[in-house]
Amino acid sequence: MKIGRVSGTVVSTINAPVFEARRLLLCDLLDESGKKQEGRSVIAVDAVDAGAGETVLILDEGNSARQVVDQEDAPIRAVIVGIIDEIEIKS
Repeated sequence: MKIGRVSGTVVSTINAPVFEARRLLLCDLLDESGKKQEGRSVIAVDAVDAGAGETVLILDEGNSARQVVDQEDAPIRAVIVGIIDEIEIKS
């Protein structure tokens, strides 16, 4: 799993049927301190109604992501599975 911040929406006029009625969000990946990792982003299917600017939990494993949408042959690699309210790192 990875942590990311939603930076935008991906719009596609032609797509696989599994993407019908599903939003694709562009997420900037964050490091353990919550800072953006330059040049690191992922397009993920939104399963939790996340919005722009929100910090999210991304399941970035193809097989597990396909299980979330309940289609084992879906062309999906990453799914947003949670909205993160707070990150606490104990030293």
